[in-house]
Amino acid sequence: MTRRQLLAALAPRPSLREQWRLILGKLEPAPTDLRWFANPLTERILSTSDAGPYLRHHVELPLEIDFFQPGLLLVPKQPHPRRAAVICWSSTSPDWRKPEDWWGAWLASHGFTVFCSWSHIRHYRDNTNYSNGVSEKVYARFGRWAALSRMVWDVRQQARWLARRHHVHPRRIGFIGSSLSAKTALYVAPFAPEINAVVSIDPHVPLWDGGTNYLAPWYLDADRVFPDIPTPERTVRSLLHGHDHDELLTLSTPKPLLIIGGNDKSHSDGPSTLPLLQKAARPHLQFHLLNTGHTATHPEIEALWQPFFSRYLLAQ
Repeated sequence: MTRRQLLAALAPRPSLREQWRLILGKLEPAPTDLRWFANPLTERILSTSDAGPYLRHHVELPLEIDFFQPGLLLVPKQPHPRRAAVICWSSTSPDWRKPEDWWGAWLASHGFTVFCSWSHIRHYRDNTNYSNGVSEKVYARFGRWAALSRMVWDVRQQARWLARRHHVHPRRIGFIGSSLSAKTALYVAPFAPEINAVVSIDPHVPLWDGGTNYLAPWYLDADRVFPDIPTPERTVRSLLHGHDHDELLTLSTPKPLLIIGGNDKSHSDGPSTLPLLQKAARPHLQFHLLNTGHTATHPEIEALWQPFFSRYLLAQ
């Protein structure tokens, strides 16, 4: 072993969180990036309608000073001094309104304030999305920032916006997602301190096993060459060697996290997920493997996430 190799072997290894920060590029905006973000967020209310037990506000949030993201704010009519709240994101196919049907209507009817929205990779500045260059738009403004990490930042912005509302308890805010947003949920759990409980519906937890697409440009962008990556290959894939998502589960300890697997043939959690969950070996982690397929809603799914949020956000 050469002297250089010996010194490298003896050098302290970066913390697990720092290793993932390097993988993702950044976990939050750099100080020079903050000029692009409104603080605090001030919503634009486009319309309000009566949905029976709650009011539905169609709003837009300035997730960047020149980028307004649409959403539905659902506010129960019954007065309450400090409500729990849940952020609900759509998956790849339907738009930002669909989470009201999946989860929001039930939550708002049971006393939660709810914000329904979607990821920036569905609709970003200049009408870019995951199919036509959304990553390039982010990189051009902020440098290397993996889409999954940027999604976490937007969830954090939305959570802080909710927490500023006089009727929302800042330590009782949850997040729920399915498919695309279930992947987001796995990253929200360790890297969004504003979120207190997380539900991930069929994210396909393993990074490397089966028909996953975490390495795609609109998630981790694993095979693009980045000058700032300190490996000979200069790719995210080279940084990911030896890592898997059990580490995210470990980093999120002890935040309550519910993962529901659909046991579908592809892009779905099945038996191969179990070894990663066992490796994480952390408290307040629930995993239920169903046979519901790759779907956001099903009576068996509702029977899991509804009591989960009631337990960890309402009963505090």
